Amino acid sequence: MSKRRNPEFGEKIAMKLRILTADDVRQALPMPEAIDAMRQAFAQLARGQAQSPQRLVISADAGVSLFMPAYLPESRALTEKIVSVFPGNPARGLPAIHGLVIALDPDTGQPRALLEGASLTAIRTGAASGLATDLLARPRAQVFALIGAGGQAYDQARAVLAVREIFEVRIASKSGASAARLAERLRQEGVNARAVDVREAVQGADIITAATDSTTPVFLDADVAPGAHINLVGAYTRDMQEAPASTIMRAKVYVDDVMAAAHEAGDLIKPVRAGLYSFDRVTGTLGQLLLGQISGRESEEEITLFKSVGLAVQDAAAAAQVLARAEAMGLGMEVEL
Repeated sequence: MSKRRNPEFGEKIAMKLRILTADDVRQALPMPEAIDAMRQAFAQLARGQAQSPQRLVISADAGVSLFMPAYLPESRALTEKIVSVFPGNPARGLPAIHGLVIALDPDTGQPRALLEGASLTAIRTGAASGLATDLLARPRAQVFALIGAGGQAYDQARAVLAVREIFEVRIASKSGASAARLAERLRQEGVNARAVDVREAVQGADIITAATDSTTPVFLDADVAPGAHINLVGAYTRDMQEAPASTIMRAKVYVDDVMAAAHEAGDLIKPVRAGLYSFDRVTGTLGQLLLGQISGRESEEEITLFKSVGLAVQDAAAAAQVLARAEAMGLGMEVEL
């Protein structure tokens, strides 16, 4: 067992690290608490308190690995995340997303915990959509359409269910089989959910979430009802796209971070490249909306849209919440390094 040496006395000091599995993370971070953590993260970012450099992307032949550090002083959160997205993994019987998050002591830099990152990513990504939905969807929204039923989809559904009294969840996926499995899982939890095709899912829906890796729009603009709120979650590169340009053009658009969206959000970049849209038309960020610096929904007929890129500050806020609750609940396993 290796120990760090105290430079003053020459003695070795054990470094304890709490290891938190996916189950530990989920137990320590219920969706309502995750949404609250996102509220804090986006507000600190908008106030200029956060440090979150643009993520480093390493492209491999079969996917990408991302390095995402962040510091939130108000949340006492200092983290570094490595996450890999390999779309072909499900065909190998593996998850498309793998990740690890290292939580550091903000006073000393000492590593405090190692968290399973895919579950944390899925929860905090869902929580951002939940926050956007809470801020922008009509209060009496009842019908939720979810396009895509992969690894992110469950938490996207739970996030919307946490902020609105949803009467019906309609799920659509490319094959239909994954949508049927997710619908059954939600039904077992008491949710009125069913698998349908995309058009049936979207038509008349109050809230629409797309969580896919598509490079072309996954729904028709004509099917989007007046007053709908849309969360675009899955398209995470410049060449991916989930929403038609016509939907982007007629929606009131919000992002998590303008610079990150301009660099990575294909849903916005593609219409800009085509000369149909400008980033000047983006209303602003969720953080600005939380601080009252920009307006939210202004009519029952307005279409609002949140384009999520995913930020390291979300990981930091979520990890800090997980670690605090895990320590209080005695979750995880402590090891000495």
